[in-house]
Amino acid sequence: MCDRRRQRRRRRRGVTERDSFTGGPLTMLGKLKQNMLVACLVISSVTVFYLGRHAMECHHRFEEHGQLGGVLPLSALGGSMRTTLRTGQNLSTPFIYNKDMPLVFIGGVPRSGTTLMRAMLDAHPEVRCGEETRVIPRILAMKQMWSRSGREKMRLDEAGVTDEVLDAAMQAFLLEIIVKHGEPANFLCNKDPFALKSLSYLAKIFPQAKFVLMIRDGRASVHSMISRKVTIAGFDLGSYRDCLTKWNRAIETMYTQCLDVSDKCLPVHYEQLVLHPEKWMRTLLKFLDIPWNEAVLHHEELIGKVGGVSLSKVERSTDQVIKPVNVEALSKWVGKIPTDVLRDMPAIAPMLTRLGYDPHANPPNYGRPDPKVLDNTRRSCLEDLQPAIPLYAHRRDMP
Repeated sequence: MCDRRRQRRRRRRGVTERDSFTGGPLTMLGKLKQNMLVACLVISSVTVFYLGRHAMECHHRFEEHGQLGGVLPLSALGGSMRTTLRTGQNLSTPFIYNKDMPLVFIGGVPRSGTTLMRAMLDAHPEVRCGEETRVIPRILAMKQMWSRSGREKMRLDEAGVTDEVLDAAMQAFLLEIIVKHGEPANFLCNKDPFALKSLSYLAKIFPQAKFVLMIRDGRASVHSMISRKVTIAGFDLGSYRDCLTKWNRAIETMYTQCLDVSDKCLPVHYEQLVLHPEKWMRTLLKFLDIPWNEAVLHHEELIGKVGGVSLSKVERSTDQVIKPVNVEALSKWVGKIPTDVLRDMPAIAPMLTRLGYDPHANPPNYGRPDPKVLDNTRRSCLEDLQPAIPLYAHRRDMP
């Protein structure tokens, strides 16, 4: 009996040994799993090794630039950012840009001729301004609010969000908006009227930028925003007195900053621009170091054309700048402002006198227009009698 049991045990062991030797199905599956685990372990180890090596290389590069607080500056990576933009010929070409490129900022109180100025510059083949971005003055106002609040600044500094960090972030954000919201050009400009409330700050973060401050008789600007119902934050369109007070405050802020960086900022009076467009555009282009081109005197001929002037169908000035430069709008405010406001004008808007306007003149004498401007004005009056062309017809992206 015992011998038989021993024999059965030997047979079982023999079968198991043969299965192990010959590679039975259960054993083969186990070995396959084991091999896969080993392979995964090897791959993981190699990956970790190379990631660690790469991290050490980056660490050494950061240490080399330790004088900048351990942050690798853009200049260490080539000094510029590159993007591929779609050109008018539908070809993709690389466009390199950085904070030192020749940017132009156009601003002023709304209804002061900023749209006309940017349209005339846009007509130049080497310049692109484009429509208002709307976000630029808002982000600048937010940055200004952070800087003015001592408590907020302390909290930001504690969090490591220092002025240097914010400046670099603002610089990158604004540059991306300006560059990528339109076609590439040798000279890029931005036209957001209230952006120049932060003129000094913009001059700091964009050292090569130049600024064009549009100035217009405050009575005309206010009448335009009220009569055309142009909503502006903080302006009560039901009150000439309130709007003139706000106009005075806004233009004083921008004009003072413009004078502080007078080598980078050119004040341009709207009235003189429309009376003598060639004289002032020659002055402006020389100031901006942009070569003269006759196209800036005929912006209306380039509206909607490739490389020309793109207009927004939602901006209130669009229906005016589709016309050639004329003097129609200069004195439309005369006879429209309440008598009590006219009487108190020197006190309500002292900046009128500072900017060279007579607060008592009603109507004012802005000067005599060039013959070409007179001819444009006559033609404009005749065209006003013809059916209006829909604004969308002047969009560059429309067929």
